[in-house]
Amino acid sequence: MKVLMLQPPIRDFYDTDIRLQPLGLCMLKAAIKKHLPSIDVIVKNYHQGYGRKTISYPPEFSYLKGYYSYPDAGPFSMFHQFYHFGAAYNEIARDVKKEHPDMIGISSLFTPFYQEALACAGAIKKILNVPIIMGGPHVSAEPISMLKDPNVDFVIRGEGERPMVQFLKAFQNNEPMDEVPNLGFKKHGEPILNPIGKPYDLNDLPWADFSDFPIDRYLYEKKPLCFLTTSRGCPHKCSFCSVHLTFGKGCRQRSVDDIVTEIKTRYEKGYRVFDFEDDNLTFYGDSFKSLLKRIIKEIPIQEIRFLAMNGISYMSLDREILGLMKQAGFKSLNISLVSARAETLSRVRRPHTLKKFLEVVEQASHLEFDMVAYQILGLPSETLNDMIDTMILLASLPVLIGASIFYLIPGSPMAEEFPAMTPADMVKARSTAMAIESEHFNRDDLYTLFITARIINFIKGLKSDVKRVHLQDVLAEGENLTRKNKIGAELIKFLFKEKVLYAAKKEGYIPLLRFQTDLFYQIWEKVPHIIAQNGSVIGTKPF
Repeated sequence: MKVLMLQPPIRDFYDTDIRLQPLGLCMLKAAIKKHLPSIDVIVKNYHQGYGRKTISYPPEFSYLKGYYSYPDAGPFSMFHQFYHFGAAYNEIARDVKKEHPDMIGISSLFTPFYQEALACAGAIKKILNVPIIMGGPHVSAEPISMLKDPNVDFVIRGEGERPMVQFLKAFQNNEPMDEVPNLGFKKHGEPILNPIGKPYDLNDLPWADFSDFPIDRYLYEKKPLCFLTTSRGCPHKCSFCSVHLTFGKGCRQRSVDDIVTEIKTRYEKGYRVFDFEDDNLTFYGDSFKSLLKRIIKEIPIQEIRFLAMNGISYMSLDREILGLMKQAGFKSLNISLVSARAETLSRVRRPHTLKKFLEVVEQASHLEFDMVAYQILGLPSETLNDMIDTMILLASLPVLIGASIFYLIPGSPMAEEFPAMTPADMVKARSTAMAIESEHFNRDDLYTLFITARIINFIKGLKSDVKRVHLQDVLAEGENLTRKNKIGAELIKFLFKEKVLYAAKKEGYIPLLRFQTDLFYQIWEKVPHIIAQNGSVIGTKPF
């Protein structure tokens, strides 16, 4: 028997190419090979490595054309074109057919791209009559709607390794599907969902099998990149998150011995960059400290780099952990503040505090970490002034502002406060859609705040060896650097002199009409200074 599992293409305004290694599918392959060694399993990534093609805006996004109107060569640019990233659907179908599979698995990771997963299924079914099974976080959130698609025969909710192994056993032996945990199937055309069962112990899971991809397929700073996890799940209950649907409500760990052995083995095969994709990497602080100490002692840390691109919860960080992380090979931190307002954090059930955030930023800055601190713009419970206050705080800290515009996720606790999501709502469940407005803010506000964060980050990124410097002097230095920096410095000068923000087109500068200059100045007048990542204090008063 031959099983082909694939990662579909996506359609969006931009793509994050660095995070496309299909870890979940490769872990499924490893589990199948362990328990059913007679089955041949192939993993295909049709998202990465096929380039992009410009396509028309979907009808759901027609309202965005007024915001993403121009190609912009400046550093504050938003988006312009809509793209198909990855292989074409008919190309995928033809390639799949050449493999002669007996079963096809399709990953549906993120809600806004569920239609792309279904389009792959539809294209394949047109030329190949084999069963198709789908899994992933979106399937866990919307199993019935996915199973109702005529091109989908089965779905798996939650963690996939044990259900997939048991499903393939039943399929091979022509046994009833009623006892397969987590499985969804059709009986007389009606969708049936089996109960969620207990997953494999993480220490019984084999490591992800990346054998379908050459080691140089995924690179970070030109070095081979490998994804791994030390745990699954997150014990926090943030109301905007749906991770509990996939991994349950707790947090389960792998043993430190197993993790260290995997890193050593991957290193020997040539991997030099390791990205931890945990949902809460540092929750078990003592175990994480033990892992870092083992890495420092047993692995040539001068040759490798560690990342946590999925972010780290700052609640579990302390001076010791940060010091060990730096020594082990971490250079950057992604931490999520969400909001500086205690009432907002309480409203979204987030057990984090501003006091702890400020403490961690101070400690990490002392250790010279590069930091990105994430702010969610447009949380329904926040006012415009709440968002402004958070942005002002981040401007005055040695961090870049990771501005993320809120979107609703099906299956999250917050989604229960809204009407049932339509297919159009699901497609718009992405930051670029700026989909949700409230009585407190509108889309123009979100657009302006997002660009303002980029302007602040641009200023933070300009190099200066002076500890205290005026904005005008920093901009003058920027004029002597890259072309994009020169454009950025000029656009900021125009913004102050003419009270207009321009896009930089080939033909010249053109005003961004949806940018609310009054809102920008409302923020700017409250910013006492901007602190760059290197600690330089930049005076912000207009010149």
